[in-house]
Amino acid sequence: MSKTTISEQSEERVPEDGSEAAAGGGLFRRALTGVSLAVTAGAGALLAVGAFLGLYVRPTSDDWCALWKSRDMGVLGITADFYNTQNGRVTNAFLTGVIYFDDLLGVKVLPTVLVVGFGLVLFFLARAAVRALGLPRPPAVLLVAAVALFEALLFFAGTRAYQALLWAPATISHTLPSLMGLAAVLGAVAGARSGRRWGRRAAVAMAALTGLAIGMLSEPFTMVAGIFAVAAGLVCLPRFGRAKDWYVTTWCTAACLGLGTGLVLLYTSPGARWRRSQTPPKPLTAEELGQVFNDWWRIWQTIADQWAYLGALAVGALLGLGLAFAGPVRDRDGSAGRRRVPWLLALLPVPLIALASLGVTYGLRSGYGPSGWTYGRTWTNFLVPLLLVLCAYGTWAGYRLGRLLLAPGRPAARAVTLVAVGALALGSVAALVQPVYVLSRTTVYRSIAWDNQNARIRADVAKGATEATYKPLHIGWLAEPFFTSSYKRDWAAQCAARYYEVDRLRRP
Repeated sequence: MSKTTISEQSEERVPEDGSEAAAGGGLFRRALTGVSLAVTAGAGALLAVGAFLGLYVRPTSDDWCALWKSRDMGVLGITADFYNTQNGRVTNAFLTGVIYFDDLLGVKVLPTVLVVGFGLVLFFLARAAVRALGLPRPPAVLLVAAVALFEALLFFAGTRAYQALLWAPATISHTLPSLMGLAAVLGAVAGARSGRRWGRRAAVAMAALTGLAIGMLSEPFTMVAGIFAVAAGLVCLPRFGRAKDWYVTTWCTAACLGLGTGLVLLYTSPGARWRRSQTPPKPLTAEELGQVFNDWWRIWQTIADQWAYLGALAVGALLGLGLAFAGPVRDRDGSAGRRRVPWLLALLPVPLIALASLGVTYGLRSGYGPSGWTYGRTWTNFLVPLLLVLCAYGTWAGYRLGRLLLAPGRPAARAVTLVAVGALALGSVAALVQPVYVLSRTTVYRSIAWDNQNARIRADVAKGATEATYKPLHIGWLAEPFFTSSYKRDWAAQCAARYYEVDRLRRP
């Protein structure tokens, strides 16, 4: 592995007297805190709106089927139904049964759970990463700003914001797995810090169980998590000198065994066999492989068009600047210095993300055909590591630049840097205001229309009606009753009819 590191061996140091640099550094830190507070307030407000919109979520598409099955079959019943007749996703079915158990209550609460869960896990992981690299602890507001903007970009910057945060079937399959994986990594950190054998064993067991659950929850994230776990396990082999013992490799091995076992259980289930029989996979010919690469390229073109994602780099740079001005760096033993990361290791996530996204693209094309690449809700599986990497690269760049700005006589350079980085971060937040506004308007308006229609249908059913008139209320590019001309093939209409306990839905 290359011995070149992501930092030069020599760094400019902060004068220890009460000089211009120290005074200018204090002013810069206060300005940096102000910018971070503005980013936190803006991104936090968007996240608060998104979580609040959960109260206005109403059934559509797969919701109709999940609602009546959870009500009539119970949690265990819907789990068995998924395993035997649907797709084999046991964990997915169990979570669906729990979330839809009390009609729409779980669906309304889930967005808040995701926002709060991601926030807590990412905050503590960021703190652990800073500590592991031997860097000084930055002001908490910098970490909060990075986490808040990360979440806002994850939920609102894509092409399917409604599906990424508010539509439970998508969040269960493609958003929640990332949270589970990050929580397992946080558990690994806690196990390592415990300094006790039982703590590490508990973390390894947690990795295996989490991997098993994810393997039966989401095939795309199983592949993404497996790629990163294998890479981390190999890099941290003791022989390469990046780890002192076998803990990290053992943890990654346990996670991979859990993921593989869960995926095998899913793939061999009667439900998965039935699903494959409906859309037999095409052989991977040279022409088909070319189409997969074409779809993959179009996905990345779409992502690149969303310039708001650059906010992840910008907020990372703010964090890096804060680290540079936070004080002298220390190793774990308290000596001056910090841990250095080789270039090859620092660049490794780039090909891993490319490979993971290519695998997701292939799965989409196999499952949904030529239009599969447009299913933006599945992109969350690799957007999470992408945004993490962008934040990390931004932090490194900000830290390196900050160390240069520590030298005396550079107030103008500090001001220009903070204005440029802050403007990009705040601009990213501002770019999300419009999609959040549209999301809010469409969600609230639909909830009002749905509630009125639902009240009318319930009143008709109470009077003994065996058929109900339903007007489709589309949202988030999702299917609604009467999405097809053939009622026998209209699973949305049939599930909605089962939900209302009528024989059939009619068009208005």
